[in-house]
Amino acid sequence: MRSEADMKPLTNAAVCRSESDWLVGLNSTRALTILQSRGGFNVTPAGRVQTPTLAILTQRELEIQAFEPEPYSEVWAEFDVQSGSYSGRWIDRDWKKNDHPHSRAERIWDPEQAAVIRDRCRGKAGTVTEEKKPVTTVAPLLYDLTSLQREAANRYGFSAKRTLQLAQECYEKHKVLTYPRTDSRYLPEDYLGKVYGIVGTVAEQNPEFAPFARDILDNKRIKPNRRVFDTKKVSDHFAIIPTGKMEKLTGDAQKLFEMVMARFLAVFFPAAVFEDTRRTTLITHQDGVTDAFLTTGRVLVEPGWQAVYGRKAGTSSKEELVPVRDGEQAALREIEIRNAMTKPPARYNEATLLAAMEGAGKLVHDEELAAAMSERGLGTPATRASIIEGLISQEYIVRDGRELLATRRGIELIALLERIGLKTLTSPSLTGEWEYKLKQMEQAALPRDSFMEGIKTLTGEIVKRVKDFREAQQQVELPEMELDCPSCHAHGLKNTLDAVSCRSCKFSVRKVISGRDMTDEELKTLIVDGRTGILHGFTSRFGKPFEAGLELNDKFRATLYFPAREEDEAAGVEEAVKVASVAIPDMGEHDVMETAKAWKIPSLTLGKEHAAVSVSRTILGREIPLDQVLKILAEGKSDLMKGFISQRTKRPFDAYLVFNAKTGKIGFEFPPRERKYPAKNAAGKTEGKAEKTGRNAAKTAGKDSKSGGAAKKGRKQ
Repeated sequence: MRSEADMKPLTNAAVCRSESDWLVGLNSTRALTILQSRGGFNVTPAGRVQTPTLAILTQRELEIQAFEPEPYSEVWAEFDVQSGSYSGRWIDRDWKKNDHPHSRAERIWDPEQAAVIRDRCRGKAGTVTEEKKPVTTVAPLLYDLTSLQREAANRYGFSAKRTLQLAQECYEKHKVLTYPRTDSRYLPEDYLGKVYGIVGTVAEQNPEFAPFARDILDNKRIKPNRRVFDTKKVSDHFAIIPTGKMEKLTGDAQKLFEMVMARFLAVFFPAAVFEDTRRTTLITHQDGVTDAFLTTGRVLVEPGWQAVYGRKAGTSSKEELVPVRDGEQAALREIEIRNAMTKPPARYNEATLLAAMEGAGKLVHDEELAAAMSERGLGTPATRASIIEGLISQEYIVRDGRELLATRRGIELIALLERIGLKTLTSPSLTGEWEYKLKQMEQAALPRDSFMEGIKTLTGEIVKRVKDFREAQQQVELPEMELDCPSCHAHGLKNTLDAVSCRSCKFSVRKVISGRDMTDEELKTLIVDGRTGILHGFTSRFGKPFEAGLELNDKFRATLYFPAREEDEAAGVEEAVKVASVAIPDMGEHDVMETAKAWKIPSLTLGKEHAAVSVSRTILGREIPLDQVLKILAEGKSDLMKGFISQRTKRPFDAYLVFNAKTGKIGFEFPPRERKYPAKNAAGKTEGKAEKTGRNAAKTAGKDSKSGGAAKKGRKQ
């Protein structure tokens, strides 16, 4: 046992990590939201981990957009030897890596040179030489969460979030896998006995993997091995392995379980041995020039751990090469030029992005900070999936098949942060600096207060930079608009990044309205004609897109107007038929009209205004008959009606419909609930409790009526 004082530095580091993420993330988000919300609420999330992750995707997207493909050629030849034929590709034997990012030994950038090589080799014979060497590959380490997510993405196309859900299901529900939210790929050194037990269970109860489990036991392959058992490399949790419990799984959960089982058994098998063949065919010409054609192949000699994945000896990962004798002459049967174009770097997918986040320390140039990040990278294995999903939900990135693309919104955010000068939010170096200092704090070498003061200072600098940038933007003046002010008719309008305004009066039109950037042409149309057509791309304060037009009202302020909806147009032409008359207290007698969707009273005096009152024919799934409508209007309340369906709970409930003569709204009134228990006379405690329960029920049902929109519909119609 260790004392509480010993653990205090670890506690401080954990609290500081949480508080600093909150302070920097929240204040950065609010500052950027204010900056971006000119003319509409445009929430702009930012944070220590998600923004550098977005920067990685943005940089790749910009590289792809800026990429210009270059044509190149390759020369391929088909050779005949005694045992058959094989193909080879021309290579430049003197090639060395250079500054050209797409340069390769086999690529020929001058098409004329490719034609010369083809022509001088045609009809010739070459001399064959071969190099064969054994290559061994050991089994990969056990899975941590990130490596499991990466491989599941490559093999099955699972998102990081989906893989975590499946692993959590296998852990919590089925109990077949160990705890998945781990960043370790090792087991404790005292776990050999437990592993023996798990492998023994697999040998007895899992027919698919039983042969491999028995092989491990028969050959006593479970031994102390630092690639598997290393307590020093076990963090809070060890690697993901089977628990030994066998349960029938289905679908994706079964696929994930089989991945973990195969990896668990494979680590105890010996290395796989391949034979790599590098065959060179040399054609020497009379002028002393020699052309080399390269052919490669790989054959599996000893399957080792790859046997668990179904590989057998003698199989080849490429086309198997026909045998040749060293120095044998190979006749060139056919030679051709293949033209191609260089390709841009591949977009990230879940697997490659997780790898980039895990290895983000490589992007940090400071050695100490990079070392601090080596254990964590950007985020933790447990949070990386949620970071990716968060970027998607915030519309900074999109998932296109298996690829992840930075959107225009995401690219613009990174560009904005660079213009403001906030590279601390786009670079992993901030995380590296924090992890370095938090590591010091865990070792009691840095006090908590000192770290948090630095965080507060950093937060203040971020907010100040955004504020200064916003103020500087407001001062920038663009070329004047050569238009007359519609209010005072003064010529020439002031033009800034934020608005077009008059220098002589208070007329002003913002350039961003409801989250939409207005073009100069649209603003000119509004100012000259007083009205635009219907425009797309507006966003409500709830983030919902809508379309509308702009017009100048009588005070020369820009206001939105909306296109006629199809249902409104239909309502305008649908026939309203008189079906009854009703006497409404203090309002006299009125006609009740029937339409396809509602019962209507065309005009009632509500206070100082005249308004139509409408009762939908169906409210919360319950049909409203005419006789109840008449009773609501004449008596203010319907009979008790059963069968309303709550939108919130999806449960049926009973209620009265009531009419408010002051507002013209239709609402709910609920019957009192029966007491489950008899009332206590002492202080009336039970009675008071029942009354309170009844009030709460009515309050909840009132919310249902509000969400159902009975009153809202009536008011709208």
